[in-house]
Amino acid sequence: MRAQLPTSCPSCGAELRVARLACHGCETLISGSYTLPALARLNADDQEFVASFIRSSGSLKEMAKRYGVSYPIVRNRLNELIARLAELESAVSSGEDEEET
Repeated sequence: MRAQLPTSCPSCGAELRVARLACHGCETLISGSYTLPALARLNADDQEFVASFIRSSGSLKEMAKRYGVSYPIVRNRLNELIARLAELESAVSSGEDEEET
């Protein structure tokens, strides 16, 4: 099993930011403070739901079959996910996740 990318600080719960990227080919290092994309900040279950949604070509009926639940349950889950993504994107655009220096 692959380790999951942590998205929040285990100490205080604040959102984590990418601080360094490394190229395994030429060993170039890039340092800075970068916000993770909203989809990467979702928990593993939500990311899997999004992947399943894409694999089912956006068919909620297919998603209901895949998960063995009713259409309204899948629709509600999607609505919750849409709201969570909007919240994550709003936090970035309003600067809520900016670190005070």
